[in-house]
Parts: sequence; structure tokens; C-alpha cells
Amino acid sequence: MTSLRTVGTAGSAPHLMVMLPGVAMQPEAIFEAGFARAIEQRGLPLDLLCVDIGGVGLDAMDRWDALQNEIIDPARSRAAQVWLGGISLGGLLAMAHVAARPGVVAGLCLLAPYAGSRPSTNVIERAGGPDRWRPSAEDLQDPELRVWQWLQRPPADLLVFIGHGREDRFAGRIQQVAERFPPASRHTVGGGHDWSAWLPLWERFLDAGHIA
Repeated sequence: MTSLRTVGTAGSAPHLMVMLPGVAMQPEAIFEAGFARAIEQRGLPLDLLCVDIGGVGLDAMDRWDALQNEIIDPARSRAAQVWLGGISLGGLLAMAHVAARPGVVAGLCLLAPYAGSRPSTNVIERAGGPDRWRPSAEDLQDPELRVWQWLQRPPADLLVFIGHGREDRFAGRIQQVAERFPPASRHTVGGGHDWSAWLPLWERFLDAGHIA
């Protein structure tokens, strides 16, 4: 039995979404917001499992082996297509996990992903942006900057859905992350940094045809 606190199921469906909540957000909140209900309404062959990220510090986010060993690997061993999703801070955690483990998931579903703290992103801005930044060894001691190193050239074969609300108070910084992915991956809806945007984005992801 998994030692991670999870809500939902990783059953026998051919697709599994592992969703990481935002900071101080309990995994139950994702179900209360209607994410599972939206799957059921569409009759999609998708299991939803939400993982408690409490206690996972940013300095350990790309070394979170329990997520891989206890959830993702068992699902892959039964040939499920695994997606890793995240809301706000959970989106940054999802990117960090995949950056450290290429090829472990079929895709990312990033809802208003946190772009990193100001000290980290200022390093990139001072360099003239992600394409001009050349990370130093010191830079790469910062787990957030390791994510940005990965964002310089995300894998071309990784399916990505990324979106945010147009009124999100972090919209500008989220857009900087979104621009690292192909235009077809990027989505915006009305709403802020809350369920008013996150649920419609989730519904758009479900309707996008990724889950056949």
C-alpha cells in the first residue's frame, strides 16, 4: 500500500491522471471542485488520483522518489498512459519531477503553474530571458532554476496542456512558462487564480482529445 496520502483511485482505466494540488490545498479540494465529476460526465477511461504534497519542500521536489515508485511506476507497469498534473505550486512540482526523470509520463496538465520565486526568476530576467540565460553550477543548486533549465528545451514528444485565467494575478509570469511550449499547448479562460479558471481549464483538457 502506498505511503503517500492520496485521494481517488489508480484502478484499471487505460489512462491515469496524477494531480498535485497547490500550496496549502488538500487533495480532497480537487474532487470537491468537480474534477472527477467532469470525467464521469464525459464517460472517459481516466482514473484521477490526487496526491498530498504537504511537507514536500522545494529543495526536494525533483527528488520525490515516492511519487515515482509508489504511483507512477506501478501504473506504467500495467501499461496505463500516465499524465502528471499540477495546480499552481503543484504545476512547478510536476515539471520538476519530469525534468529530473525524462520519459516517465506521457504528458503534463499544468493549471496556472507557479513560475518560481522572485530571486530565482530574477536570475533569468537579468540574463535577458530563458533563451539567453546560461545556468552556472551555482544556479543549478536552486531547484526552481533546474526547472527553468529544463524549460529552455522541453522534450518535443511530451504532450503538454498549460492554461491559466486571464484575470490571474500571476498571469504574466505563468505566460512566460507557457511560452516555452508550442502555441497549441497554451490555453486561457476567464477567471483568476482559483477554481473559476481551473475547473473550466480542466474541462477543456478533457475535451481536447488526449484521453481517447
